[in-house]
Amino acid sequence: MVEIEELDGVGPAIAEKLKEAGYDSVMNLAVATAGDVMEAADIGMKTAVKVITSARDASKMDYELASEILERRKNLVRISTSSPALDKILGGGIETRGITEVFGEFGTGKSQIAHQIAVNAQLPVEQGGLGGKVIYIDTENTFRPERIVQMATAAGFDPNTALDNIFVARAHTSDHQMLLVTRAMDMAEREGVKLLVIDSVSALFRIEYCGRGALAERQQKIGRHIGELHKLSELKDLAVFLTNQVQSRPDVFFGDPTVPVGGHVLAHATTARVYLRKSKANTRVAKLVDHPGLPPESATFQITEAGIRD
Repeated sequence: MVEIEELDGVGPAIAEKLKEAGYDSVMNLAVATAGDVMEAADIGMKTAVKVITSARDASKMDYELASEILERRKNLVRISTSSPALDKILGGGIETRGITEVFGEFGTGKSQIAHQIAVNAQLPVEQGGLGGKVIYIDTENTFRPERIVQMATAAGFDPNTALDNIFVARAHTSDHQMLLVTRAMDMAEREGVKLLVIDSVSALFRIEYCGRGALAERQQKIGRHIGELHKLSELKDLAVFLTNQVQSRPDVFFGDPTVPVGGHVLAHATTARVYLRKSKANTRVAKLVDHPGLPPESATFQITEAGIRD
């Protein structure tokens, strides 16, 4: 593997600046924009383009056969939600190298699923986990360690170990939220992180960018944010799980007027989208509304003291 210092146009000083800015690998540089590299290393456009081109050549970013992609996807590991019915509509659970988004009204179980997979991701692969640690970005003050203890105990997993394997950060602004994702890039490999949760991805953007006048800026910022999450999931081979708020469309008179926040930018960027709604007798209905390789299906689950269950 080529080191950053070996790339054309990169000396010791530039390499240090790039690493401080989060470009700790050749692959990170290969997928960066010239503007970002210029700002990070304080260099000119010509040098930035030279560095990125050298990184792309070293990373061998080129075409590959569809058969090779299929073989690689066969090795994808998924995190169980502890509900076989919910796992089934997701193709086996929350997959790595992708972004899974669940959206719904308050009380539909979004944060409960987030807590459950934060525990399950630590379990061995044969038990529906990834055997790794978790980064949990909390934007609405919904993370509860007591819930982790309950779910870990029910799974037969030491609750103290479960808590020590989850890195939690409370994001206070959208910029802070994006910075935490950048820092997660450094932590992922060093700490053995296999799951990143953001609960919820849209809350802070929704508060800070109000009205139609701020819509374009908000969507551009969300687009950059999701792009960084995709890069993180693919480069570090981990799963990204997002919860999302909803809003009602006043122009819808028939059917369900509920739509997720984030518009088309978020809709096109996520790998799997799941709509949660309340049902009778303390049950929830999850509907897979979008996935590139799976049909739209529904599953029913319950939220119990032990966690998510059929």
